[in-house]
Amino acid sequence: MRLRLLLRPGWLLLAFVVVVFAAACFTLLAPWQFERNAEREATNAALESSTGADPAPLDDVLPAGAAPGPATEWRRVTLRGQYLTDAEAVARLRTVQGNAAFEVLTPFRLPDGSTVLVDRGYVRPVGGIRVPGFAPAPEGTVDLVARVRVDERDPQGRPAFEDATTDGHRQVYAVDSRAVADAAGLALRPGYLQLEDGSPGVLSALPLPLMEAGPFFSYALQWIAFGVMALLGLFYFTWREVKPGGALAEPRPRRLSVAEQLAEDEYSRA
Repeated sequence: MRLRLLLRPGWLLLAFVVVVFAAACFTLLAPWQFERNAEREATNAALESSTGADPAPLDDVLPAGAAPGPATEWRRVTLRGQYLTDAEAVARLRTVQGNAAFEVLTPFRLPDGSTVLVDRGYVRPVGGIRVPGFAPAPEGTVDLVARVRVDERDPQGRPAFEDATTDGHRQVYAVDSRAVADAAGLALRPGYLQLEDGSPGVLSALPLPLMEAGPFFSYALQWIAFGVMALLGLFYFTWREVKPGGALAEPRPRRLSVAEQLAEDEYSRA
């Protein structure tokens, strides 16, 4: 039966690779891009709704120190309190508008005694690697306007550090209230607040993300198309090979090398 020809190891390996690739397209790669597209749409919707809204008190948006989530991220809030400059940290390895940057993170104590993390904005590195001098946070009680943000996470879970290379600044690898809290020995509310331009203590205010759809939806459709084409290609070549006269029907003769052809010519002339 000609279908037995498809049980050759080489053909089985090819079929296995094609099926695994198609399965990855349908179950991993395309859903990943769809998820990123949904995240972008949620961010755009949150930014659009918050642009024309007046800032609300922090405790109205995040009561009892609740963690920020998709429904509250990017909301504009007001808060009053004092900066804790001794617990300040700098987030390293950042990129702002396509260029390297450090982000300055300063805990901020509220009147009820709880503490939040405030991202005061960014500064550009000196010599590409060193933290520059920057204005300290103001002393005393101040009123801020900021945007609610969800904590980032360092995939490697690296702790904060401070050594001779940090110019006296405690450095962290992500804008994460947990990392700053562990390093400073403070109890910080989850999430952080991105300071708006004009608020006391702001450095260079971080720009808001561009409200654009991005390429993620089209990338997802492309991965689905790749998976379909891979399966169709496997089906086509399988159908072609099991037909009478297919390439698998008879072993192909080995092609002679140039040296073998010359030797054969010499033998025929003799």
